[in-house]
Amino acid sequence: MSSEILKHCMIIAEVAQAHDGSLGMAHAFIDAIAAAGADAVKFQTHLAAAESSPSEPWRVKFSYQDATRYDYWKRMEFTEPQWAGLKEHATEKGLKFLSSPFSIEAVELLGRIGVSAWKIASGEFNNLPMLDRILEYRLPVLLSTGMSRIAEIEAAVERIRPRVPSLTVMQCTSEYPCPPERVGLNLIQVFRRRFGCGVGLSDHSGTIFPGLAAVTMGIEALEVHVTMSREMFGPDVKASVTTAELRQLVDGVRFIERMRTHPVGKDDMAADLAPVRSMFSKSIAARRAIPAGSVLTAADLALRKPGTGIAADRFGSLIGRRTLRDLAPGEFLRETDIEIMEMAGA
Repeated sequence: MSSEILKHCMIIAEVAQAHDGSLGMAHAFIDAIAAAGADAVKFQTHLAAAESSPSEPWRVKFSYQDATRYDYWKRMEFTEPQWAGLKEHATEKGLKFLSSPFSIEAVELLGRIGVSAWKIASGEFNNLPMLDRILEYRLPVLLSTGMSRIAEIEAAVERIRPRVPSLTVMQCTSEYPCPPERVGLNLIQVFRRRFGCGVGLSDHSGTIFPGLAAVTMGIEALEVHVTMSREMFGPDVKASVTTAELRQLVDGVRFIERMRTHPVGKDDMAADLAPVRSMFSKSIAARRAIPAGSVLTAADLALRKPGTGIAADRFGSLIGRRTLRDLAPGEFLRETDIEIMEMAGA
Protein backbone atom coordinates (compact mmCIF):
# COMPACT_ATOMS: atom_id res chain seq x y z
CA MET A 1 0.00 0.00 0.00
CA SER A 2 1.53 3.33 -1.02
CA SER A 3 1.77 6.53 0.98
CA GLU A 4 -0.51 8.24 -1.56
CA ILE A 5 -3.50 6.45 -0.03
CA LEU A 6 -2.47 7.00 3.57
CA LYS A 7 -5.59 6.93 5.71
CA HIS A 8 -6.15 9.99 7.86
CA CYS A 9 -8.11 9.69 11.09
CA MET A 10 -9.82 12.96 12.02
CA ILE A 11 -8.73 13.88 15.55
CA ILE A 12 -11.36 15.95 17.32
CA ALA A 13 -10.51 17.84 20.50
CA GLU A 14 -13.65 18.28 22.59
CA VAL A 15 -13.75 21.45 24.69
CA ALA A 16 -17.36 20.98 25.80
CA GLN A 17 -17.79 23.22 28.88
CA ALA A 18 -14.10 23.28 29.85
CA HIS A 19 -14.16 27.02 29.09
CA ASP A 20 -16.54 27.41 32.10
CA GLY A 21 -18.44 30.17 30.36
CA SER A 22 -15.36 32.26 29.56
CA LEU A 23 -15.17 33.37 25.94
CA GLY A 24 -11.48 34.13 26.33
CA MET A 25 -10.82 30.64 27.62
CA ALA A 26 -12.75 29.17 24.68
CA HIS A 27 -10.46 31.06 22.29
CA ALA A 28 -7.40 29.93 24.27
CA PHE A 29 -8.49 26.33 23.77
CA ILE A 30 -8.62 26.87 20.01
CA ASP A 31 -5.02 28.10 20.01
CA ALA A 32 -3.82 25.20 22.18
CA ILE A 33 -5.67 22.56 20.16
CA ALA A 34 -4.32 23.91 16.88
CA ALA A 35 -0.79 23.93 18.32
CA ALA A 36 -1.24 20.28 19.34
CA GLY A 37 -1.97 19.31 15.72
CA ALA A 38 -5.59 18.16 16.01
CA ASP A 39 -7.90 18.34 13.00
CA ALA A 40 -10.99 19.77 14.67
CA VAL A 41 -12.17 21.62 17.75
CA LYS A 42 -15.57 20.75 19.14
CA PHE A 43 -17.77 22.65 21.55
CA GLN A 44 -21.29 22.08 22.82
CA THR A 45 -23.99 24.64 22.09
CA HIS A 46 -26.39 24.82 25.02
CA LEU A 47 -29.32 27.21 25.09
CA ALA A 48 -30.88 26.79 28.51
CA ALA A 49 -34.39 27.94 27.68
CA ALA A 50 -34.53 25.74 24.57
CA GLU A 51 -33.25 22.50 26.05
CA SER A 52 -33.61 22.50 29.81
CA SER A 53 -35.86 23.38 32.75
CA PRO A 54 -35.23 24.41 36.36
CA SER A 55 -36.07 20.86 37.40
CA GLU A 56 -33.19 19.25 35.46
CA PRO A 57 -31.05 17.32 37.98
CA TRP A 58 -27.29 17.56 38.31
CA ARG A 59 -25.30 14.60 37.05
CA VAL A 60 -22.65 15.65 39.53
CA LYS A 61 -23.14 18.74 41.70
CA PHE A 62 -19.85 20.48 40.99
CA SER A 63 -20.68 24.17 40.56
CA TYR A 64 -19.98 26.62 43.36
CA GLN A 65 -22.02 29.40 41.74
CA ASP A 66 -24.97 27.81 39.93
CA ALA A 67 -27.98 26.90 42.04
CA THR A 68 -29.46 24.65 39.35
CA ARG A 69 -28.34 22.79 36.26
CA TYR A 70 -30.45 25.22 34.28
CA ASP A 71 -28.44 28.12 35.72
CA TYR A 72 -25.25 26.34 34.69
CA TRP A 73 -26.39 25.91 31.08
CA LYS A 74 -27.39 29.58 31.05
CA ARG A 75 -23.91 30.58 32.16
CA MET A 76 -22.37 28.39 29.42
CA GLU A 77 -24.19 30.25 26.64
CA PHE A 78 -22.42 32.40 24.08
CA THR A 79 -24.16 34.87 21.79
CA GLU A 80 -24.37 34.21 18.07
CA PRO A 81 -21.64 36.79 17.28
CA GLN A 82 -19.44 35.13 19.89
CA TRP A 83 -20.00 31.72 18.33
CA ALA A 84 -19.21 33.23 14.93
CA GLY A 85 -15.95 34.58 16.36
CA LEU A 86 -15.01 31.14 17.67
CA LYS A 87 -15.73 29.57 14.30
CA GLU A 88 -13.67 32.24 12.52
CA HIS A 89 -10.77 31.75 14.92
CA ALA A 90 -10.84 27.97 14.41
CA THR A 91 -10.83 28.41 10.64
CA GLU A 92 -7.88 30.81 10.84
CA LYS A 93 -6.00 28.17 12.82
CA GLY A 94 -6.73 25.47 10.25
CA LEU A 95 -9.21 23.60 12.44
CA LYS A 96 -12.59 22.23 11.49
CA PHE A 97 -15.26 23.79 13.71
CA LEU A 98 -17.78 21.46 15.34
CA SER A 99 -20.32 21.90 18.10
CA SER A 100 -22.95 19.48 19.35
CA PRO A 101 -26.43 21.06 19.42
CA PHE A 102 -28.95 20.18 22.12
CA SER A 103 -32.02 21.90 20.69
CA ILE A 104 -33.46 22.90 17.33
CA GLU A 105 -32.64 26.49 18.23
CA ALA A 106 -28.99 25.50 18.67
CA VAL A 107 -29.09 23.75 15.29
CA GLU A 108 -30.41 26.91 13.66
CA LEU A 109 -27.71 29.03 15.32
CA LEU A 110 -24.93 26.67 14.25
CA GLY A 111 -26.43 26.38 10.79
CA ARG A 112 -26.16 30.13 10.34
CA ILE A 113 -22.57 30.16 11.58
CA GLY A 114 -21.52 27.07 9.66
CA VAL A 115 -20.11 23.80 10.94
CA SER A 116 -17.95 21.25 9.13
CA ALA A 117 -20.11 18.36 10.29
CA TRP A 118 -22.77 17.57 12.88
CA LYS A 119 -21.89 15.70 16.04
CA ILE A 120 -25.00 14.16 17.59
CA ALA A 121 -24.74 13.40 21.30
CA SER A 122 -26.01 10.01 22.41
CA GLY A 123 -28.59 11.64 24.69
CA GLU A 124 -30.23 13.19 21.63
CA PHE A 125 -31.05 9.93 19.84
CA ASN A 126 -34.78 10.32 20.50
CA ASN A 127 -34.83 14.02 19.62
CA LEU A 128 -36.22 13.27 16.18
CA PRO A 129 -37.34 16.82 15.28
CA MET A 130 -33.82 18.09 15.96
CA LEU A 131 -32.28 15.15 14.12
CA ASP A 132 -34.44 15.74 11.06
CA ARG A 133 -33.54 19.44 11.03
CA ILE A 134 -29.85 18.52 11.16
CA LEU A 135 -30.26 16.17 8.21
CA GLU A 136 -31.70 18.98 6.09
CA TYR A 137 -28.24 20.55 5.99
CA ARG A 138 -26.82 17.51 4.14
CA LEU A 139 -23.53 17.63 6.03
CA PRO A 140 -21.45 14.72 7.36
CA VAL A 141 -22.71 13.32 10.66
CA LEU A 142 -20.82 11.83 13.58
CA LEU A 143 -23.17 9.79 15.73
CA SER A 144 -22.25 9.15 19.36
CA THR A 145 -23.59 5.91 20.87
CA GLY A 146 -22.69 6.32 24.54
CA MET A 147 -26.05 5.49 26.10
CA SER A 148 -27.76 3.70 23.21
CA ARG A 149 -28.83 0.13 22.53
CA ILE A 150 -27.90 -1.56 19.26
CA ALA A 151 -31.51 -1.37 18.03
CA GLU A 152 -31.56 2.39 18.68
CA ILE A 153 -28.28 2.86 16.85
CA GLU A 154 -29.57 0.82 13.93
CA ALA A 155 -32.73 2.93 13.69
CA ALA A 156 -30.71 6.13 13.79
CA VAL A 157 -28.32 4.87 11.09
CA GLU A 158 -31.26 3.96 8.85
CA ARG A 159 -32.70 7.43 9.35
CA ILE A 160 -29.46 9.32 8.81
CA ARG A 161 -27.38 7.47 6.22
CA PRO A 162 -29.58 8.03 3.11
CA ARG A 163 -29.63 11.77 3.74
CA VAL A 164 -26.00 12.70 4.37
CA PRO A 165 -22.75 12.47 2.38
CA SER A 166 -21.06 10.44 5.14
CA LEU A 167 -21.90 8.91 8.50
CA THR A 168 -19.46 7.90 11.24
CA VAL A 169 -20.75 5.84 14.14
CA MET A 170 -18.73 6.58 17.26
CA GLN A 171 -18.26 4.01 20.01
CA CYS A 172 -18.63 5.86 23.28
CA THR A 173 -19.21 4.94 26.90
CA SER A 174 -20.86 7.65 28.97
CA GLU A 175 -18.71 7.23 32.06
CA TYR A 176 -16.40 9.99 33.22
CA PRO A 177 -13.66 8.84 33.43
CA CYS A 178 -14.25 5.58 31.60
CA PRO A 179 -12.27 2.59 32.96
CA PRO A 180 -10.44 0.36 30.46
CA GLU A 181 -12.89 -2.50 30.97
CA ARG A 182 -15.71 -0.28 29.65
CA VAL A 183 -14.09 1.40 26.64
CA GLY A 184 -15.55 -1.23 24.28
CA LEU A 185 -12.99 -1.31 21.48
CA ASN A 186 -14.58 -4.55 20.26
CA LEU A 187 -17.68 -2.59 19.24
CA ILE A 188 -15.77 -0.63 16.62
CA GLN A 189 -15.57 -3.63 14.30
CA VAL A 190 -19.10 -4.67 15.28
CA PHE A 191 -20.37 -1.28 14.08
CA ARG A 192 -18.32 -1.43 10.88
CA ARG A 193 -19.67 -4.84 9.93
CA ARG A 194 -23.23 -4.18 11.00
CA PHE A 195 -23.73 -0.68 9.62
CA GLY A 196 -21.26 -0.55 6.72
CA CYS A 197 -20.20 3.02 7.43
CA GLY A 198 -17.35 4.92 9.00
CA VAL A 199 -16.55 4.19 12.63
CA GLY A 200 -14.80 6.07 15.39
CA LEU A 201 -14.15 6.34 19.11
CA SER A 202 -15.29 9.05 21.46
CA ASP A 203 -13.06 8.41 24.45
CA HIS A 204 -13.64 9.51 28.04
CA SER A 205 -10.79 7.59 29.69
CA GLY A 206 -8.66 10.66 30.30
CA THR A 207 -5.67 8.90 28.69
CA ILE A 208 -4.24 8.58 25.20
CA PHE A 209 -4.22 4.78 25.25
CA PRO A 210 -7.70 3.87 23.89
CA GLY A 211 -7.28 6.32 21.03
CA LEU A 212 -3.96 4.83 19.98
CA ALA A 213 -5.40 1.32 20.15
CA ALA A 214 -8.48 2.31 18.15
CA VAL A 215 -6.40 3.85 15.37
CA THR A 216 -4.72 0.48 14.79
CA MET A 217 -8.23 -0.72 13.90
CA GLY A 218 -8.58 1.84 11.10
CA ILE A 219 -11.10 4.25 12.62
CA GLU A 220 -12.16 7.33 10.69
CA ALA A 221 -12.56 9.67 13.67
CA LEU A 222 -11.21 9.96 17.21
CA GLU A 223 -12.63 12.35 19.78
CA VAL A 224 -11.15 13.16 23.19
CA HIS A 225 -12.01 15.75 25.82
CA VAL A 226 -9.22 18.24 26.50
CA THR A 227 -8.16 20.36 29.44
CA MET A 228 -5.34 22.86 29.83
CA SER A 229 -4.20 21.08 32.97
CA ARG A 230 -5.51 18.58 35.50
CA GLU A 231 -5.74 21.40 38.05
CA MET A 232 -8.48 23.16 36.07
CA PHE A 233 -12.06 23.37 37.30
CA GLY A 234 -14.89 21.47 35.63
CA PRO A 235 -16.83 18.21 35.56
CA ASP A 236 -14.91 16.70 32.64
CA VAL A 237 -11.32 17.28 33.77
CA LYS A 238 -10.87 13.71 35.02
CA ALA A 239 -12.10 12.38 31.66
CA SER A 240 -9.87 14.69 29.61
CA VAL A 241 -6.35 14.66 28.25
CA THR A 242 -4.19 17.73 28.67
CA THR A 243 -3.26 19.71 25.59
CA ALA A 244 0.30 18.40 26.00
CA GLU A 245 -1.06 14.84 25.99
CA LEU A 246 -3.14 15.74 22.95
CA ARG A 247 0.11 16.52 21.14
CA GLN A 248 1.41 13.07 22.09
CA LEU A 249 -1.82 11.50 20.89
CA VAL A 250 -1.70 13.28 17.55
CA ASP A 251 1.92 12.27 16.99
CA GLY A 252 1.12 8.68 17.96
CA VAL A 253 -1.88 8.49 15.64
CA ARG A 254 0.07 9.80 12.67
CA PHE A 255 2.93 7.38 13.43
CA ILE A 256 0.50 4.45 13.54
CA GLU A 257 -1.19 5.53 10.31
CA ARG A 258 2.13 5.56 8.50
CA MET A 259 2.96 2.10 9.85
CA ARG A 260 -0.42 0.68 8.81
CA THR A 261 -0.30 2.09 5.31
CA HIS A 262 3.26 0.97 4.54
CA PRO A 263 3.38 -2.84 4.74
CA VAL A 264 6.79 -4.32 4.04
CA GLY A 265 8.11 -7.60 2.69
CA LYS A 266 10.74 -9.18 4.90
CA ASP A 267 13.06 -10.04 2.01
CA ASP A 268 12.74 -6.55 0.56
CA MET A 269 13.51 -5.08 3.96
CA ALA A 270 16.55 -7.34 4.32
CA ALA A 271 17.83 -6.18 0.93
CA ASP A 272 17.39 -2.54 1.93
CA LEU A 273 19.23 -3.16 5.19
CA ALA A 274 22.13 -5.09 3.66
CA PRO A 275 24.69 -2.33 4.40
CA VAL A 276 23.54 -2.19 8.02
CA ARG A 277 23.51 -5.95 8.28
CA SER A 278 27.19 -6.14 7.39
CA MET A 279 27.95 -3.79 10.27
CA PHE A 280 26.08 -5.89 12.82
CA SER A 281 26.87 -9.41 11.56
CA LYS A 282 30.17 -11.30 11.79
CA SER A 283 32.73 -12.90 9.49
CA ILE A 284 35.12 -15.81 9.97
CA ALA A 285 38.60 -14.82 11.16
CA ALA A 286 41.77 -16.58 12.28
CA ARG A 287 41.79 -17.03 16.06
CA ARG A 288 45.58 -17.47 16.05
CA ALA A 289 48.44 -17.59 13.57
CA ILE A 290 47.73 -20.32 11.02
CA PRO A 291 50.56 -21.47 8.70
CA ALA A 292 49.88 -22.19 5.05
CA GLY A 293 48.89 -25.84 4.51
CA SER A 294 47.18 -26.20 7.89
CA VAL A 295 43.99 -28.24 8.15
CA LEU A 296 41.48 -25.97 9.85
CA THR A 297 39.87 -26.94 13.15
CA ALA A 298 37.19 -25.13 15.14
CA ALA A 299 39.92 -23.95 17.52
CA ASP A 300 41.62 -22.12 14.64
CA LEU A 301 38.62 -19.94 13.83
CA ALA A 302 36.73 -17.08 15.45
CA LEU A 303 33.77 -14.89 14.55
CA ARG A 304 34.36 -11.14 14.42
CA LYS A 305 32.54 -8.00 13.19
CA PRO A 306 31.99 -6.68 10.56
CA GLY A 307 30.23 -9.16 8.33
CA THR A 308 32.08 -8.23 5.17
CA GLY A 309 34.03 -11.48 4.77
CA ILE A 310 33.04 -15.16 4.71
CA ALA A 311 29.71 -15.26 6.53
CA ALA A 312 29.54 -16.68 10.06
CA ASP A 313 26.96 -19.30 9.06
CA ARG A 314 29.64 -21.01 6.91
CA PHE A 315 31.83 -21.71 9.95
CA GLY A 316 31.20 -25.47 9.79
CA SER A 317 32.03 -25.70 6.11
CA LEU A 318 35.61 -24.53 6.71
CA ILE A 319 36.47 -27.24 9.23
CA GLY A 320 38.83 -29.82 7.63
CA ARG A 321 39.87 -27.58 4.76
CA ARG A 322 43.46 -26.61 4.08
CA THR A 323 44.85 -23.07 4.08
CA LEU A 324 46.68 -21.78 1.01
CA ARG A 325 48.63 -19.02 2.77
CA ASP A 326 49.81 -17.92 6.18
CA LEU A 327 47.08 -16.20 8.22
CA ALA A 328 47.80 -13.75 11.03
CA PRO A 329 45.79 -13.72 14.29
CA GLY A 330 42.53 -11.83 13.75
CA GLU A 331 42.85 -11.78 9.96
CA PHE A 332 39.60 -12.32 8.07
CA LEU A 333 39.53 -15.34 5.76
CA ARG A 334 38.79 -14.93 2.06
CA GLU A 335 37.50 -17.43 -0.43
CA THR A 336 40.96 -17.60 -2.08
CA ASP A 337 42.64 -18.50 1.24
CA ILE A 338 41.02 -21.94 1.44
CA GLU A 339 41.59 -24.96 -0.73
CA ILE A 340 38.63 -26.35 -2.70
CA MET A 341 36.13 -23.86 -1.21
CA GLU A 342 32.55 -24.66 -2.26
CA MET A 343 30.88 -21.33 -2.82
CA ALA A 344 27.43 -22.71 -2.06
CA GLY A 345 28.53 -23.81 1.43
CA ALA A 346 28.00 -27.17 3.08
